[in-house]
Amino acid sequence: MADASRPKTPEEYARLLLEKGGRHVSLHRRHYDSVTATLERDLRASRFWSELTGQLSVFDASYRAQMHYPLLAGSAGPVLHVKSFDSFFNKVFRRNVVHNPNWPDPPSDGWIAPHNWYARIHDILRTIIVVKYLDGVRFLISELERTCSGQGLKTESQLEARPEGYYAAHFYARNEFEISKLDWDTERVSVSVEIQVTTQLQEVIKNLLHTYYEKRRLAAQDAPADWQWDYRTDECCTNYLGHILHYVEGMIVEIRERQERQR
Repeated sequence: MADASRPKTPEEYARLLLEKGGRHVSLHRRHYDSVTATLERDLRASRFWSELTGQLSVFDASYRAQMHYPLLAGSAGPVLHVKSFDSFFNKVFRRNVVHNPNWPDPPSDGWIAPHNWYARIHDILRTIIVVKYLDGVRFLISELERTCSGQGLKTESQLEARPEGYYAAHFYARNEFEISKLDWDTERVSVSVEIQVTTQLQEVIKNLLHTYYEKRRLAAQDAPADWQWDYRTDECCTNYLGHILHYVEGMIVEIRERQERQR
């Protein structure tokens, strides 16, 4: 039976928080815009960002020397993106409500709330680096870990492979930033910078299916139990496309390696 108290949209959740004594979402939006402007400015001026943008050509040369193929899919440097407040609050809503089996009690790791959400949401600052081949994903993550270790930064990486055909590599490096609080005092916060490492083919398919994934992301209901058997559903089409593409990428690298062994 559905829980009538569970908000169905971010807007309903914002109203519920206000009813429970929280601040109006518009105040959080203004504060978020101010804080993220500071985060973006300070990250661009940081040693971390300088070395990331400067070392990519070195990583590419190292991969070429070992594999005899280019690492990167293009020559342009990484583009820094700042998560919009709407997307940010949607993620808070999903974590606290949609994907919280304990509702109306907090999730097992606690509520994400204004006093901790800059440290808890890991993709406020993010960029994407596109590599040409599947084995380049692990190679680049290893190089990023080595670079961050030299700066004393804490890192975490995730190679995601979900049953629904989603494949992605996420690398997180924690940087210390000084930000304003709601009362305009300041505090130092450890904020993650997300680097998504993806292949050229995965990037193409992600852009094609972006609308579908965004729709599913906010849906509280699960996919149909028999989606694997119903070829008419969006789940069957998009999920298996992801699996097929991942398999093809693996075969491309395997064929490439066979050719190298035969030289």
